[in-house]
Amino acid sequence: MTDADYERFVPEFDRLAKQHGKIRVLFEMSQFHGWEAKAAWDDFKFAVKHYRDIERLVVVGEKKWQQGMAEFCKPFTAAQVRYFDKAKTEKAWVWLEGSPRATKVK
Repeated sequence: MTDADYERFVPEFDRLAKQHGKIRVLFEMSQFHGWEAKAAWDDFKFAVKHYRDIERLVVVGEKKWQQGMAEFCKPFTAAQVRYFDKAKTEKAWVWLEGSPRATKVK
């Protein structure tokens, strides 16, 4: 991820959190190779600012280290966090939605 990714993502996340309160997030890590240094700092600032804004976080990936990232992020969020392999993306959505009030936002 790059600093530019965060420049696009954070304002949209802020808008959705303000509009909906706690939100649910699916983070798909397919073809994800890590963060640029500035983006890693952006991610840290995002985690501090939005510690309580995420109700559920699903990490979908295809590599063992991506599953480890889901575990690593747990202390940095009040969200329920789960990992699903990419082949089980539909199950990830089911867990994420969890109740009829959840809505997909793309």
